[in-house]
Amino acid sequence: MTKIIDNLQRIQQQIDEACKKVGRDPKEVTIVAVTKQVTTERAQEALAAGLQHLGENRPEPLLEKQETITEGAVWHYIGSMQTRKVRKVLDHIDYIHSLDRLSLAEEIDKRAKKIINCFVQVNVSGEDSKHGLTVAEVIPFIEQLSTFSHIRVVGLMTMAPNTEDETVIRNTFKGLKELQQTIAQRQYDHAPCTELSMGMSQDVAIAVEEGSTYVRIGTALVGLDG
Repeated sequence: MTKIIDNLQRIQQQIDEACKKVGRDPKEVTIVAVTKQVTTERAQEALAAGLQHLGENRPEPLLEKQETITEGAVWHYIGSMQTRKVRKVLDHIDYIHSLDRLSLAEEIDKRAKKIINCFVQVNVSGEDSKHGLTVAEVIPFIEQLSTFSHIRVVGLMTMAPNTEDETVIRNTFKGLKELQQTIAQRQYDHAPCTELSMGMSQDVAIAVEEGSTYVRIGTALVGLDG
């Protein structure tokens, strides 16, 4: 517990300093504790430390944790979602960070009993190893979702290249921010697109400086089990 509290304080300080640098309010940034590689007990410690948002990327660990954690958590599905797994997790999550194709949107809309908050995943860097739509594909894709009554596009998500070149990382995040602003200005009823899910343990400060509102922090926050 003490370690998670210490980690949280350190990460919050990074966020606070990044916000101060660019004139943002730190309250605009939500920390999603990525608990996909830790036990239910560690996830409970994260909640006890004051975190509320938990991120999982596979159905089985998500459902296993929810057998014990029955209240107090906001659940984010942050991994690539297989269409055939939608039915299994849809009633158990509050946000999806990986909407990246029409077949997935159709399955979500078909199975959902409530409006699902979704981030459209964008492959800003164009790397073959990453999932997501190209920048050019995003607006046409979002327009296709206008008739889907159970999908609300709250924002965009991306992952920066695995590099130490801060310019490359910053340009990736900057590109997503520009796209998000373009979409928000169009004022789609089904896609307010006010949020940005970007930034992980190694690049959280840069992401916040470039406008991130949801940062996904795993190892640096909750550590690793095993």
